[in-house]
Amino acid sequence: MTEISRRHGSPHHRVSENARVILDSADVNRVLTRIAHEIVEANKGTQDLVLLGIPRRGYPLAQRIAQKIASTEPHFDPESCLGQLDITMYRDDLRRNTSRTPQPTRIPAGGIDGKNVVLVDDVLYSGRTIRAALDALGDFGRPEVVRLAVLADRGHRQLPIRADHVGKNLPTSQNESVQVFLRETDEPVALAAGDADRDLGDCVLLVPAASGADAVDVGKQETTGNDAEGTVES
Repeated sequence: MTEISRRHGSPHHRVSENARVILDSADVNRVLTRIAHEIVEANKGTQDLVLLGIPRRGYPLAQRIAQKIASTEPHFDPESCLGQLDITMYRDDLRRNTSRTPQPTRIPAGGIDGKNVVLVDDVLYSGRTIRAALDALGDFGRPEVVRLAVLADRGHRQLPIRADHVGKNLPTSQNESVQVFLRETDEPVALAAGDADRDLGDCVLLVPAASGADAVDVGKQETTGNDAEGTVES
């Protein structure tokens, strides 16, 4: 396995000794380009299309997808079709995790009634974050259709929820964790031996079950995420 470290004060600060790079920056860019095309195709154009990112990493992903759509669809305005949907107060683990800080919800000026809404998140896991997002969405209107786009789907669903657009299907065991780092939200990740070969400004890492010293490092990273299940696992 490859040892990974973060540029955070000391160059020897480890994310995990055994983390494996699943997607690097180039891979992330490619899968977001594909997802953008899939969204336009499924929507049969951009009419009534609204992208809503789920904080923390879902929103910058939605921004990137919106820009990619705009680059090929001149009538698509990212500013008026992009928003952020916070689900903090709708989570079913809120009583057990009271330290979560709500993020602002930004619904486009045209609202979501009758719109084709695409929820965007980073990792799909149990499905509980998406269930909370659907509950939150109902407080802001009644979309015509709701679809889901995720950067990675690691399986192990606890609710009957599936993604319509997936960057990477990633089979995992439940004792592994999936970590996502984005330029907009995280400090860069660097290979311990140097990062000349791969740009990890954006990346998806698969981390085996941690033990001993590794458990401390992985645990610190997981507390920054959006979900109780793991770093960014929804």
